[in-house]
Amino acid sequence: MNPMNVNFNNMKYKMTCADVKNLPDTTVPEIVISGRSNAGKSSLINALANMNKLARVSGKPGKTREIIYFDLDGKALIADLPGYGYSAASKEVTAKFSDLCDNYFRCGRKISLVLFLMDVRRTPSEEDVGMLEFLNKAGIPYLIVFTKCDKLSNAELKKQLHSLSGFFDFAEDADVYAVSSKDKKGINDLKSTISDILSRI
Repeated sequence: MNPMNVNFNNMKYKMTCADVKNLPDTTVPEIVISGRSNAGKSSLINALANMNKLARVSGKPGKTREIIYFDLDGKALIADLPGYGYSAASKEVTAKFSDLCDNYFRCGRKISLVLFLMDVRRTPSEEDVGMLEFLNKAGIPYLIVFTKCDKLSNAELKKQLHSLSGFFDFAEDADVYAVSSKDKKGINDLKSTISDILSRI
């Protein structure tokens, strides 16, 4: 089967949800972007869409506290989840958006694919490991996306990726991508894989 013709440049903001009761109805596949605070989720959305300001990028982690939906060319919905693990947020605020993410994954909503983001320079957190274990246990398809690869030299990147592979129990069919939203490294490969997955749903 040929990959679906998805025009990533035709990605647009759809809506924002602060409660799973208000999630949009959809007849198209739902792709979730999940990861630690400041892992580069908004930057990745902008890189995929080839736009600078579709998703708001903040230098301060923990700013995204709601689920932000984007329409991907009418072929899929992309859900940008709040980042986890930001200890500088108040306990009340942290609990609120942690509960939102937990409820989202457990509300019975059909998730076609998760893009699981991690800053390639960082040691995986307990939350990272826990998220991957949950995805494996739940049988939700996912792609591992290591971000901010432009921050390392090629030699450093190769060494770091080898080191990171020892932290996780990747699903056998999980694809791993090393990308840079800044210089677009790996972005086209990621787009191709997303298009291919959408064509098989």
